[in-house]
Amino acid sequence: MRPSANLHFNAALPTNTYFDSSVVEAGIVNDDGLAARQHLVAGRPIYYGDAQYPGGVIKKFPDGRKQLVSVSLSGIISVICNI
Repeated sequence: MRPSANLHFNAALPTNTYFDSSVVEAGIVNDDGLAARQHLVAGRPIYYGDAQYPGGVIKKFPDGRKQLVSVSLSGIISVICNI
């Protein structure tokens, strides 16, 4: 059976979780990509933004394939196209 292109994204945090923006910003600015590489090595895809695709999200697979996806407010991930 082929998996559906629409998947539900299970959020790990409740919607009312408070984030200290300075901590989040520092993490983004100082990100060395280690966690992303660890996810790929472990066989899991990663998701990230790219200015070339405004409003879209890139899903990168461990084998190097990439898809442009969108994520609805309810957490549904839909494949737009392979890139």
